[in-house]
Amino acid sequence: MNALKVIIYFSIFKYPLTKEEIYRFSSADNLQEIENELLELIQKKIIFKIGEFYADTNNLAIVQRRIKGNKMAEEIMPKALKRAKLIMSFPYVESVSISGSLAKNYYDDNGDIDFFIITKPQKLWLARTFLILFKKIFLLNSRKYFCVNYFISSSYLKIDEQNRFTATELITLKPVYGKTVFNNFLAENQWAFNLYPNKSIDKTSLAENFKKPIWSSVLEVIFNNKIGEKLDVIFKRITLNKWKSKFKNLRKKEFEVAMKSTNDVSKHHPKNYQTHVIVSLNERYKDKNKAFNLNLTMEHA
Repeated sequence: MNALKVIIYFSIFKYPLTKEEIYRFSSADNLQEIENELLELIQKKIIFKIGEFYADTNNLAIVQRRIKGNKMAEEIMPKALKRAKLIMSFPYVESVSISGSLAKNYYDDNGDIDFFIITKPQKLWLARTFLILFKKIFLLNSRKYFCVNYFISSSYLKIDEQNRFTATELITLKPVYGKTVFNNFLAENQWAFNLYPNKSIDKTSLAENFKKPIWSSVLEVIFNNKIGEKLDVIFKRITLNKWKSKFKNLRKKEFEVAMKSTNDVSKHHPKNYQTHVIVSLNERYKDKNKAFNLNLTMEHA
């Protein structure tokens, strides 16, 4: 059920797929295998074909939604690339990638431009604080085109939460700057490509080199000492205490995943999409299993 699992996953986001996309997000040996499965699934009315797209509901509106979202993504991408360049100019930032829905070529009026950022060791919280202060002061705290919600340090590049959601987010990243560090990140997370052996990272926007502006280099020199390390610890503690107070609705285990805060990781996902997506996915698996006597295996969060 290679094709069906892929279709069900993207149905959570109301995003129908072409057969080529289904193949790339599957572990099938070849496209013919996917084509055969799609024909069988359509015959049994488990899925539906709408134009060139496949979905688990016969709904033209989701196809129209996708096409419109793809067009909007194309239009907003130049702005996202400029914002990525701005982020890369900040002190201690080593790599910037576009993430989230835009990285999957979808954007709408309610969307944000999300960024995945890799920083230098022992400077993650310092780098994050510089970026958040810039957002609050110069962007009036608007996150729409400047959503810096996921940071990791280059001293620990491996993603601990290894499931279908995190693998999908990882392999759809659109790297823009920090080629060497980003490639090291991929090397540390080969588990994602074991799940998606037919999918490759889109590196068409990945720049070879980036020269930091003088002001950024000066700040790095100023804080490359014990004071900088101490400030990093202080900023981490202040942020973590603020989040614990603000997001009391999250249970401890949920908080540790959605708002993960260590020396090498900073996540700001208060809606806890990771858990919600996996739970929703398993519910859909159960519905399909019951309705069509299938045996789709559950995913872990």
